[in-house]
Order: sequence, then structure tokens, then C-alpha cells
Amino acid sequence: MRRYVLLFCSILILAGCDSHDPILPGVRTSIFDTGTNQNILNTDVPDLPDAVPERKVSECNYTIDSTNTIRDGDRRIFVGFPAPNSVDVETHPVCDSGYVYAGLNTGDVVKVAPKSRNIEWMVDVYSQSNMTGGAATVDIVAPLVIDGTWLYVGGMGNAFCKINTSNGNKKWCTPIGTRHPFVLLKNVAYVSGLDNALYAIRLSDGAIYWRAELEKVKAPVYDKKVINVGKQRFDAITGKEL
Repeated sequence: MRRYVLLFCSILILAGCDSHDPILPGVRTSIFDTGTNQNILNTDVPDLPDAVPERKVSECNYTIDSTNTIRDGDRRIFVGFPAPNSVDVETHPVCDSGYVYAGLNTGDVVKVAPKSRNIEWMVDVYSQSNMTGGAATVDIVAPLVIDGTWLYVGGMGNAFCKINTSNGNKKWCTPIGTRHPFVLLKNVAYVSGLDNALYAIRLSDGAIYWRAELEKVKAPVYDKKVINVGKQRFDAITGKEL
């Protein structure tokens, strides 16, 4: 209910702006009911490469501010509204096949056609449990990663998700919150969670190969089947600390 009250108020405030500005329209999916239970397999990660595969990254000169407004220079292509709680972290949209994708501090991901300013879809990326009992911090500050037809996104609202770029439908979400860049390989993602743990997530279904405790949460770095997180080193296959 909190989100819809804010949305209604924002529409009233912003309605006096450019009538062509898209103010959170478009198709939206429901909140991901990721629950609170993690599916941890406690198994090895198979078929790991020695290095992170190179991915083509499109040039993306769009910007986004704390009010979730996306701009192309001075031109607004998406007008959002500020979240009641958010973290002060600079984020950047990503571009692919002529579209702009951005994570918002309201816990949403949006896909925008920049020329027409049409919103293709918006997706909530947080678990329902994070929206009960008051305002939650659900910012999406980890960089979005597009791999083929899939968008991988992690937010602070206890959800790490695999989303279809064409229609915004989710393949899966797993209840892991993150604010750091993650490592994406062919069949696994390595994510540093907000709960001081490193996760190896199976890309086919979101199950967790293994979970390892972290002394300090930082972005993971992958090299020759080893994951480095700060001063800690882990076997990327087994999750055992080296």
C-alpha cells in the first residue's frame, strides 16, 4: 500500500511536467514471492572456465538520479519518484539492442525505449517480506548484467533475479540481497550477499550450489577457478576457503 500511495502522490506532483513524460506506466509484474528459504544444494559447481567470458557491452550515455529520473543529456526519457529510504550510491543504466535498462531505488527494474520514451516493462525485484512493517531499503545498486536474452539483477530487497529482457518475465528469483557487482559465468553467478555470505547460484533455476561465510562483504573477483573477496580466497568449485 505504501508504494501505491507514493506513486499516486508522485503522479499528482509530476503531472504538471511535460505531458509526454512517462510517469511509471507500462506493464508491471507482481512482487516476486521469493519467500525466505534458500535452496542450498551443498554440491560442487561443474564446468568452470579459467576466466570470466567477455561480453559485448553497448555504450550507454544515459544517467539516472536519486529521484529515479533517467536522462539523455537534458532530455528526460523516464520520470520516476524518490524512495522514502535509499542509499547514497551512484548507479548507471545499461543499454542493449536500442533499449535502456535501469535499477531504481524503489526496488524496480525498468526497460525504456529512449526515442519514444515508451516503458516496455517494469519489474519489482524484492521479496514481499521486505515490504511489511514499514519502509524498507530495496535499492538496486549492483550493476545490471545482460547476457543474451537474460537480465541478471540483484537488489537490497532480498532478491537476486533472472529476467527475460523481451517481456520482463522472471525465470527465477532467489532470496539473496546484494549491493555489490557480481560475477557471471556460463552456468553460475557468484554473489556477495548482505548477510555476509558468498553464494554460488546456479543460473538454470536459481538454486545455490554452496554458501560460504565472509569476514567482510566486498565484490567477488574470479580468476582460474578461485573467487577472491577482499583478503579471502575460495575454491570456486567447492566453496572451501583456501
